Amino acid sequence: MNRRSVWTVVSAIVVTLLGGCSPQKYSANYTSGLVYCSESDPISMNPQLDTSTTTADATAHQIYNRLLEFDTETGRIRPSLATKWSISQDGLRYRFLLRQDVGFHSTSYFTPSRLLNAEDVLFSFNRWRLPEHSFHPVSGGYYPYFESLGLADNIADITALSPFEVEITLKQRDSSFLANIASDFSVILSAEYGDLLMSRGTPEKIDRLPIGTGPYQYADYQKNHYIRYDVNEQYWEGTPASESLIFDITPKSSLRLAKLMTGECDAIAFPARVDHQVIRERDDLALDEKAGLNIGFWAFNTERAPFDNPAVRKALAYAIDKNTLIEAVYFDSATRAKSLLPAASWAYQPDAQDTGYNPVLARQLLDQAGIEPGFSMTIWAIPVERAYNPNAQKMAELIQRYLADIEVEVNIVSYDWSTFRRELRRGNHDSVLIGWSADNGDPDNFYRPLLSCDAIPSGTNRARWCNPTYDELLDRALQTEDIDIRKALYLKANELLFDKLPIVPIAHAYRYQAYRKELSGMVINPYGGVRLGGVTKHRD
Repeated sequence: MNRRSVWTVVSAIVVTLLGGCSPQKYSANYTSGLVYCSESDPISMNPQLDTSTTTADATAHQIYNRLLEFDTETGRIRPSLATKWSISQDGLRYRFLLRQDVGFHSTSYFTPSRLLNAEDVLFSFNRWRLPEHSFHPVSGGYYPYFESLGLADNIADITALSPFEVEITLKQRDSSFLANIASDFSVILSAEYGDLLMSRGTPEKIDRLPIGTGPYQYADYQKNHYIRYDVNEQYWEGTPASESLIFDITPKSSLRLAKLMTGECDAIAFPARVDHQVIRERDDLALDEKAGLNIGFWAFNTERAPFDNPAVRKALAYAIDKNTLIEAVYFDSATRAKSLLPAASWAYQPDAQDTGYNPVLARQLLDQAGIEPGFSMTIWAIPVERAYNPNAQKMAELIQRYLADIEVEVNIVSYDWSTFRRELRRGNHDSVLIGWSADNGDPDNFYRPLLSCDAIPSGTNRARWCNPTYDELLDRALQTEDIDIRKALYLKANELLFDKLPIVPIAHAYRYQAYRKELSGMVINPYGGVRLGGVTKHRD
């Protein structure tokens, strides 16, 4: 198709899509600010409660801060709410000195009477780590990120040494600890706001009507439509340039593109691969690209027969051609995955063992395992676009055809995102096409949340696979700062994963950010949610 034909098709799509749009549901003073087209609704307004990209994008860096942050360019940990930190010689005690000029949001539903202090840090950490904490059971009592890493179990104590100094004591050394508390999920909440809500008998509002210290503060949310934020004029890092922020919830990627082209949105989440060239050819749009710290995979529910048999899992893995899946779903925007870790990780193993396409061997393994021709199974396909898998439905259909060649019948299952996640957590799947985007650069952020025993109850271990030898390798890797020793331990973990194959690694995808060129400061964050506090919108 030539360029003229492409523009004809794109123009027709824009007219058709926007012609059916309902009138704008937020006022003009918000549309004059920054408008970000997101792909779905957040599960919560508190990222402590959810590990999804959607929730992190909407909350982690817009509403909240953490003690520490990752520099998006270097990946190094830098100060945030804590200005300094120190570690004891035995690696068990961490001290953090807090900023003394940080205010919480002042909104229509809460007015703080004091600045941030150590009490807020204790409240925020103790909520997810202590079952007896009054706020622990609020909103369900699940803290999947922390549970999957076993962070609560390894913290012996948290104490306030002064109003602006906190000490955290660990039971065992953890070389990934600082990285974990710099992740999107380790946000700092207001203890004063929590006390107020508890006294009113409405503690659940802390997760629906959030109060943080971030660049924007929550104003309003209409499910399936938008989230409105007001600027935090007292933000400690400086008032953001945009006086307001809108998350325009637009599930269809084609409609997000249409809104970007017409200027209804300033930036969009997950631009479809088929639209990349159209975006690049426009003078008013920009498309940034960055290698992603992610993994897209096919996980088997190892608690269900016959997927509890490694031979069956290997047979299904040998039945698919990963190169074809990558070409058809990712186009030229992903690399083949051999293990959990992408090439950007310091522990990446380029010579890791990998399954190849061998349908004859696949059928032989199934016969040896007693799996008769005509065996039926389900593949659950995530219903939302993600960098690690931009079209799980299409991938599932391709795998369905591959498995038909070895006489395995596949039923493809999908629900709305909330239902999908709930049923997946209950273990109602045979297998699932899903993935993981790293929250920090430490290898443990892949190995532990995805496949450790502790990660099964949290819901991040989609394979529901538990292997004590694997967990021991991970524990040993965290008890040393020696990179070479850690690499050797992760190599052993890779060998074990290839032998047991609870998941089939498929692809490491690039991350893309599409936006209008009047924006500046729009940077891809490789370590979690989108950051909009430093984005400026230039007008003629």
